[in-house]
Amino acid sequence: MRRPLSRLFDILSTLVIAAAVFWVVQAWMLRDSPSHWQENGALRWVLADGTLGHGTLRDLRRALGVTDAPVGLYVWATWCPICAAMSDAVDGVAREQTLLTVATRSGEADALQRHLQGHGQRWVVILDPDGRLAQRHGWRSVPVFGVLMPDGALEHVTVGYTTAWGMRWRLWLAKR
Repeated sequence: MRRPLSRLFDILSTLVIAAAVFWVVQAWMLRDSPSHWQENGALRWVLADGTLGHGTLRDLRRALGVTDAPVGLYVWATWCPICAAMSDAVDGVAREQTLLTVATRSGEADALQRHLQGHGQRWVVILDPDGRLAQRHGWRSVPVFGVLMPDGALEHVTVGYTTAWGMRWRLWLAKR
């Protein structure tokens, strides 16, 4: 029979290795991601009430009344099963804090609005029907979650499933 201290060491070693692998994979997945928002021309968006808009990211932030605060940034797709699994967590965070979402490779505004209504989601969505915005930011897969600072800096970016608490924690860190 193994001693309890030896078992504890094995468990801790496994956790450290798993965390290291996780961070290495995250770094590799985000290797081409810039540290700032890469805008190239006007954006198109759908507000939570279904209103369509277009302009710069600054225009969108102004319309939402969050020009001087960090906001959550969630990149997703209608066809992504992991994004679907995260939708309840995203809903919860979006009810509490300003959250911008980017629907990449998910169609135009009318198709996206039908999807949002069908799932009861009241999200602010930046349209990226051809994936160019995601590509410009080096996001090869979805979901992506990060914090968009008032100056356009992207902080605490992660790829893959993120819990509601993980999103809240990242937003909390950005406000400190």
